[in-house]
Amino acid sequence: MATESADLVAAGRSFHIGGTDPGKGHCLKWEKWFRFSDIIDLENFREVHKKDYNSLCERQPIGRLLFRQFCDTRPELRRCVRFLDAVAEYEVTPDEKRKEYGQELLDMYLSPKSEDYIPEVTEEMVTKCAERLQEDACKELFMECTKLIHDYLSVAPFADCLDSMYYSRFLQWKWLERQPVTKNTFRQYRVLGKGGFGEVCACQVRATGKMYACKKLEKKRIKKRKGESMALNEKQILEKVNSRFVVSLAYAYETKDALCLVLTLMNGGDLKFHIYHMGDAGFDEKRAVFYSAEIGCGLEDLHRERIVYRDLKPENILLDDHGHIRISDLGLAVHIPEGQTIKGRVGTVGYMAPEVVKNDRYTFSPDWWALGCLLYEMIEGQSPFQQRKKKIKREEVERLVQEVEEEYSSKFSEDAKSLCKMLLAKDPSERLGCQGGGASEVKAHHIFRSINFKRLEAGMLEAPFIPDPQAIYCKDVLDIEQFSTVKGVELEAKDDSFYCKVSTGSVSIPWQNEMIETECFKELNVLNLESSVPPDLDWRGQPSPPPKQGLMQRLFGRQECCGNCSDSEEEPTRL
Repeated sequence: MATESADLVAAGRSFHIGGTDPGKGHCLKWEKWFRFSDIIDLENFREVHKKDYNSLCERQPIGRLLFRQFCDTRPELRRCVRFLDAVAEYEVTPDEKRKEYGQELLDMYLSPKSEDYIPEVTEEMVTKCAERLQEDACKELFMECTKLIHDYLSVAPFADCLDSMYYSRFLQWKWLERQPVTKNTFRQYRVLGKGGFGEVCACQVRATGKMYACKKLEKKRIKKRKGESMALNEKQILEKVNSRFVVSLAYAYETKDALCLVLTLMNGGDLKFHIYHMGDAGFDEKRAVFYSAEIGCGLEDLHRERIVYRDLKPENILLDDHGHIRISDLGLAVHIPEGQTIKGRVGTVGYMAPEVVKNDRYTFSPDWWALGCLLYEMIEGQSPFQQRKKKIKREEVERLVQEVEEEYSSKFSEDAKSLCKMLLAKDPSERLGCQGGGASEVKAHHIFRSINFKRLEAGMLEAPFIPDPQAIYCKDVLDIEQFSTVKGVELEAKDDSFYCKVSTGSVSIPWQNEMIETECFKELNVLNLESSVPPDLDWRGQPSPPPKQGLMQRLFGRQECCGNCSDSEEEPTRL
């Protein structure tokens, strides 16, 4: 398979038009692009929209904010939300301060003497938490309490929210989210690299100023290579995964010639570039361990969705502006149904696990093997089973993978050597991460003792290397080979069903995050503090819906033009 080493790597900071400054880079007419629908137009939308507490109030960023705004109108609910926020803060508090903060939390929210006391938490639970806090201020101390509060909020308070203007406003945002996406939604910038089916360019959402990478899949090239299933599989997996450590799919649309996946823009280059082109090959152990921890978190998020990645290697790990990594290029990833295994000799030579090379059945074990290969390469400056720039036949590399133990130089500490050996166990049943505990087994290794994974997963830890804003960590545009013209392939009407499956528009969570990060949500989501209903959410003054016509009227009634129609003018496409 063609690799996509430069897939999502931007060529410089000249593209940061509104990329880091919220609200900068907006189209001058951006507010017209985000015109809310009137409430009367939302009734059909209201009926079909799924009303699930976890999805609406926890997973979807705008839904979460609006539910909290609703809770803020009632003191008893406001206390519950503040308690949940305090627990979240407790979980990411540094180990040495966690016990003290936990006691403050108990005194403020779980003591009957406090003004912010939450009576929903039972006395038995409070006593249990207080005793455990003295023994061990673990991150999971208040887990039962938070579950109880969520259970409470998900019943009567959630039902009340669904009848409020806050839910109507949420539906307006969802209506905006589902507006058509076309090439006119974006400004296109320079080519960044090549993918398997076309170029990757930098692009910017006109309305918000948010920068992305646009991965173009040429329709004729897909058809010639019979790559429809691979393209659709990657799109569906990207759409499903929401992880800080995996590139996000924000939009999917089509043009006349291409399918376009709009993805997280990563400006810091890939790990292969940093390992081999930034001085001596390899990293110091602290940096290698940090990246391994973040990659492990990304694999955990994929595996939680029962997705095995199968192509972990340095060129597929990208750095952002702040030096944090994301896993990219999910073309070989596949979903594994519960209770099943798969087989398939796919991946990159030198990183494929023994069970993949032998075409045995597996679940997630190949990813932990590849993490061992990557950790080894980051420390040693070369992969464990082949040398850089030295040609070795595929058969020989596969023999080494199956039969030969890797060698360790003085660059490896005992901890690093131990972790590599445990990840590179030839037998998957003996491999770390494959003995029932998954990522938790890997996280528990002694080498990660200094990493607070809760803080890491919240993006609160500083990376050991911050990319230079003025540096360019990828090829010059003139060095990127151009695709040849595809000949002998014609697009047909029957191909449209496939294109429709890929070009589905905005993806909920990334789109909502974009609205919040660029401050569009803050500027447009104006609700009166006195809880009086804004005009666009007020039924009063809205025209009554027209009476439904009977069947005979619909069939034989005279159709009259409104007088405002035009054959030549179309309403501008909105986000």
